[in-house]
Amino acid sequence: MNYQHLQHSWPNFSERIIAFVKQLGLDDLSLQADHAALRVNHHHTAQLLADEFSQHGEIISNNMINGRPILIIKLTEPLVLGNMQINCVELPFPSDKAYPVEGWEHIELVFPSQAQTCEALVAELIEQAPQLANIIENAQAGIGEVKVKQSSPKGDNERLANPTIAFKAHGICVKVHPHDIQTIIASEQ
Repeated sequence: MNYQHLQHSWPNFSERIIAFVKQLGLDDLSLQADHAALRVNHHHTAQLLADEFSQHGEIISNNMINGRPILIIKLTEPLVLGNMQINCVELPFPSDKAYPVEGWEHIELVFPSQAQTCEALVAELIEQAPQLANIIENAQAGIGEVKVKQSSPKGDNERLANPTIAFKAHGICVKVHPHDIQTIIASEQ
């Protein structure tokens, strides 16, 4: 896998993501696209992609999160996702977990909020998008095709809480959180 392969696979991935966002009912919220994330299983593939993406943008963060480097690359030319633009790509170096499919894995959307916890973020999100209550309840009960995971990932120097809700189905994922990645990176300074 390389940069050219990712460029070629983006249209299909973005169509699937747009359909999933619509299925979740998040398209009515006018959320901002934050970044797209990759998954790779081999260190040398991650390094190749880091080198290639560096020719199409700038690495604005190289942080240790959960024991592995995760790069954030701000693109010179944003990726287009429907009527949204994605300015950054997240490139995690592999951990001991092997992914069934390498390449584009998820996008992250910003739901502006002051929520400090996942519970508060879920409550605010359901207030704006009531249909999510059923999806989240079904996922907690282990029924339905959509899996939901709540987390509060944190880099070594982050000072800003960014609780995250991930919706997964059919090998893709949409994550929602209150702050964009560039604001999080600025909080580390």
